[in-house]
Amino acid sequence: MKLIKASLVALSLAVVPVSTAMASRNISLEEIIGDFITWKAETIDVGEIPQGVPYTIKFEFKNTTNNAVLITNVKASCGCTATDYTKTKIEKGQTGYVNATYNAAHAGAFAKTVTVTTSDSNAPKVLTFKGKVVAKS
Repeated sequence: MKLIKASLVALSLAVVPVSTAMASRNISLEEIIGDFITWKAETIDVGEIPQGVPYTIKFEFKNTTNNAVLITNVKASCGCTATDYTKTKIEKGQTGYVNATYNAAHAGAFAKTVTVTTSDSNAPKVLTFKGKVVAKS
């Protein structure tokens, strides 16, 4: 029981200075967790697509940060997917895109990813598209 009380006292002593510092500096939640671009959709279900015919999936985002954002890297999960993306800086409030063009060689269900790195975050964003490839008749 003494251990629990001591732990609660220690936790209280740790939280009070942090909350006081935040209040005195008027730190916003955005400053703590960072502001990021906002994706229209991070997963897209394309439904049924024909086998052997390239199909383009467009992932759109809006720059909701306070700075210009640049896409620094885009990598598809397999060689069956080609990518294209906005190559210029996307200013605050503007939109950008990442296109994934999938050319399915085999019929059946699929799920593929595209990993996007931007200048607004060190953590890459993984975008997913899925569906079903219908065999040629």
